[in-house]
Amino acid sequence: MENATIETLYETSERIVKAVKTDFTRYLYNKINWNNDLIGIKGARGVGKTTLMLQYIKRNFKNNLSKALYVSLDNLWFANHTLSQVVDYHYKNGGTHIFIDEIHKYPNWQTLLKNIVDEYPGFNVVYTGSSMLKIDYHKGDLSRRQIVYTLKGLSFREFIEYETQQIFPALTLEDLLQTHSEVAMQVTEKLKILPLFDKYLKCGYYPFYKKDTAGFGMRLQNTILSILNEDMPYVEDISQATKMKIMRMLMIIAENVPQTPKMSDLYAALETSREQGLKMLSLLESADLLTTLSAVTKNFKYMSKPDKIYLNNPNLMYALTPNANRGTLRETFFLNQLSYVGAVNYPKQGDFLFQQKYLFEVGGHKKTFDQIKDLPDSFLAVDDIETGRRNRIPLYMFGFLY
Repeated sequence: MENATIETLYETSERIVKAVKTDFTRYLYNKINWNNDLIGIKGARGVGKTTLMLQYIKRNFKNNLSKALYVSLDNLWFANHTLSQVVDYHYKNGGTHIFIDEIHKYPNWQTLLKNIVDEYPGFNVVYTGSSMLKIDYHKGDLSRRQIVYTLKGLSFREFIEYETQQIFPALTLEDLLQTHSEVAMQVTEKLKILPLFDKYLKCGYYPFYKKDTAGFGMRLQNTILSILNEDMPYVEDISQATKMKIMRMLMIIAENVPQTPKMSDLYAALETSREQGLKMLSLLESADLLTTLSAVTKNFKYMSKPDKIYLNNPNLMYALTPNANRGTLRETFFLNQLSYVGAVNYPKQGDFLFQQKYLFEVGGHKKTFDQIKDLPDSFLAVDDIETGRRNRIPLYMFGFLY
């Protein structure tokens, strides 16, 4: 391998690192133990995994960029070169860190990472991969070697900071339930919160909205296609015919959320079996395109019919459905934000049951407690109000959980 060819990777890395902005960082940035020898960051396309790595490089290697190398496995350079060659060259020339994008696109990546950690002492590896990335801790024996983090899309709290530079702390659910009135007053003293919330529902979950807000819907549709056409086949061995059925399943469900379609009818429309249909549903959920809600806690070893199916976040609703229903948008937002902090189930009464304890009903400003009255630990998450009182909580407040 000629040194001149690998130098193009260093030039690309420097150019990209210098261009990245560091004025806003995601919630995960300060949660990562960057000192670990092997770090994995999973997440859906478009949520900011690459930016997170580049920001760390810029902040920590600004006076010595040669020690940290960023490479994307999308780069055509890897068509006739290997990642092992890059690591060996970088290490022997004084490099201490390598940041690898799109690890799921590399064959036998787990074995490769194990070999890097074993053969290059003191060398640090950070990699990103699809939210669908399957980490087999038996293969390559990575369990003792790495820490894996998951990056979700922007919370509403983060979106506020990204849009307005107003910073509010993240809340635990318990703190939110007890102090929401005080926090909401602090927020609404500084911001017109309801218009911001409407914008978040339309385009605020994916940080790339700022590059082209007007064209965001089309870009998100292209992102969805990239997940289905590029990411999914790398992670799961699926045929072209199955991939087309998965796309069709997504569109059928998008038109019917949140009600669960009659599953037998769905399987018949897709000309597939129940087992294959449930597997496709699971793939869409692992890709962060769908969220399923069941009365019992999910058991991924045994796939069963969900009680309700939602799109993963409100932005997807606007991108995939011509007329996004406000009631469904509310529930989708609530489930998306609450799922980050714990298990959410489908209750006998109300809309959502959190951690088998807290019961929530979601609705507009006229919503009453009639459906969950006299039930312990029950709350209303109410849209179109700026501040709440007692167990009546503004819906947007549930976007402050991370």
